[in-house]
Amino acid sequence: MDIDVVSVRRVDGDGNLKAFVDVRLGGEIVVKGFSVMHGKNGVFVSMPRRAGRDGRWFDILSPLDESWKSRLEEKVLAAYEEGPAA
Repeated sequence: MDIDVVSVRRVDGDGNLKAFVDVRLGGEIVVKGFSVMHGKNGVFVSMPRRAGRDGRWFDILSPLDESWKSRLEEKVLAAYEEGPAA
């Protein structure tokens, strides 16, 4: 499946959230709300999430295949490193 980054929206400030990213999957579906975060081990990609009624956060997209997840993360992080828009 093709993975294309549609947009990268950088977040100003000193917080851990660095950018929001939208991705097109297979040329057919756009998934919004990936996050580029800065953690203690560097930057990483957080899957789109939403808050439950109990205040806990839940991923709304969960890749089942580890190689597919790695490809997705590589594309998102490469687009983030390139600049504010892809």
